[in-house]
Amino acid sequence: MADVAVLSAQKVTYVPATGALSALWLLVVLPAAGAVVLLLSGRASAKWGPYLATGLVGSAFVYALVCFFSLKGLGERSVDLHLFSWIPVAGFQVDAGLLLDPLSMTFVLLITGVGLLIHVYSLGYMEHDERKHTFFAYLNLFIAAMLILVLGNSFLALYVGWEGVGLASYLLIAFWYWKPEAATAAKKAFIANRVGDVGLSLAIMVMFTRLGTTSFQGVFGSGVHGGTATAIGLLLLLGACGKSGQFPLQTWLPDAMEGPTPVSALIHAATMVTAGVYLIARSTPVFSASPDAQTVVTIIGAVTLVIGCLIGCAYDDIKKVLAYSTVSQIGYMFLAVGIPGAGAFAILHLLTHGFFKACMFLSAGSVMHGMGDQVDMRRFGGLRKAMPWTFGCFTVGWLAILGVPPFAGFFSKDKIIESAFAMGGTRGTILGIVALLGAGITAFYMTRLMVMTFFGERRWTDGQHPHESPWTMLGPMVVLAVGAAFSGLLLGPTHGLQDWLRPVLGEEVVHREVNATLVSLVTLAVVALGAVYAWVAYGTKAVPLTPPVAVTPFTVAARKNLYFDALNESLLMRPGQYLTRFLVFVDNRGIDGAVSALAAGIGGGSGRLRRLQTGFVRSYALSMFGGALLVAGALLAVRLGQ
Repeated sequence: MADVAVLSAQKVTYVPATGALSALWLLVVLPAAGAVVLLLSGRASAKWGPYLATGLVGSAFVYALVCFFSLKGLGERSVDLHLFSWIPVAGFQVDAGLLLDPLSMTFVLLITGVGLLIHVYSLGYMEHDERKHTFFAYLNLFIAAMLILVLGNSFLALYVGWEGVGLASYLLIAFWYWKPEAATAAKKAFIANRVGDVGLSLAIMVMFTRLGTTSFQGVFGSGVHGGTATAIGLLLLLGACGKSGQFPLQTWLPDAMEGPTPVSALIHAATMVTAGVYLIARSTPVFSASPDAQTVVTIIGAVTLVIGCLIGCAYDDIKKVLAYSTVSQIGYMFLAVGIPGAGAFAILHLLTHGFFKACMFLSAGSVMHGMGDQVDMRRFGGLRKAMPWTFGCFTVGWLAILGVPPFAGFFSKDKIIESAFAMGGTRGTILGIVALLGAGITAFYMTRLMVMTFFGERRWTDGQHPHESPWTMLGPMVVLAVGAAFSGLLLGPTHGLQDWLRPVLGEEVVHREVNATLVSLVTLAVVALGAVYAWVAYGTKAVPLTPPVAVTPFTVAARKNLYFDALNESLLMRPGQYLTRFLVFVDNRGIDGAVSALAAGIGGGSGRLRRLQTGFVRSYALSMFGGALLVAGALLAVRLGQ
């Protein structure tokens, strides 16, 4: 790794948006308008609604390309568009605005580009669904929320998009809400994200109380340091862990597979799960001011990538394997974004992952489409001949995630492993070895998936007739396969992405010299070892419907998410339930009890006093006589006392 200047993220001057960039709001309004129209029109839009939604996202992508070339031609590649005064309160002024700089522009292109392909794919995948217009409305809502998240010019604006993504993901995962598994998975995702969102909301509160602002320019220009930087960084990390499915909040991500396959591609490939990476990358100046927070980011990434790899080896559900693969790959991104100067490699891997993982998810959906919604890989086998286009696309994605040159993963994942070793010391060595072993395990379970699905003997159930998907599904898969094959080659070797992101992420940091060629060769050897082992274990003999490995203690633990579900229930759910029950008891027996007792006392006393009002004159005369005797007795007692 070449020696370069040691700098944190550079201070950027935001200039007002002009020309083509003055209509940045269109990026958000176009998909948002599609969601509104489809939701309000209901079943009336069943025929034309999906095409309208797809066309609006396509228009947003076209305008994003216009914005890219306009931004590239500016001297100051950071423009700010003021929309309106959002919260004009004494001592707290928040303006709603959009910020377009190299980082947000990169995400906008990824969100709208891959989002468009997933919309087109959904036209074929959801063709026979009676509620497809609602599905496309939710897709548009998701895209709009993601664009608000990455274009907001403050942490508070980012939070609006953050919560919008959480809502849209809940609606999409639970789209087939009549399935108990889908409804449960949606609730699990929603609650796990709320845990992380507490961290983000607290970070915003700390920014306001300590720095007096929540805007990016204000926070980064305040010179935040010390304990404040560490507190803000760790709270931001908690929010990122929830949204990106990182340890210890990773358990919701695989369960989200219960949603339609296009949702899996949208959430797990290019959009929602990358929001946490965006948050950490956007907050680079904060983490640069707190080495402790940076260290925690790398630890979280390393632990998560190992967890994802290990659990991915144990499942026979094709979508669950891909889901845990996503957990692992996002772990690589967190590892990189926590290494000083390696943030650009995290974004590079985010882009390449967006291509090859979306390609594999959509290919898995194509397999399910041709196999009657079957997801058990033990019931596949020999599909390469029945579904050649799907096989070809998945093969490209498989080679890309393995990091075989010249496919995309080679240029991104190898750089992350190299950056980890380049840190030097015990920390760098441990992180590098973990990342290297993760690459080998990834090669094992992804090759296992490949072999069990497309090679070997046919293990189809009676009545299954595998067939290729329509071109509305195959077309996006082919485009993504091209991206998985060449995106790394275009962005990696020329350092074009590093130069593009430097105004936001800063310069690379000097680390010790590492032989990049040696790291690549060792990585390829480890990957080849994992792939060969998977081929020997699953490709050279028949795959039993109940593999012996299914009863091993490791597999049992892995299929229970290494007991992290139980751990989260013990640490988060159970205490919350007990607290809720205690508060209900206090409310019923304490607050309501006191109010009820007071009301009962007044009512009972009134009833007893009411008995004295008999309406008889003789009773009142007797009372008056008794009172007079008491007064006379009291006066006599006073006189005698004198």
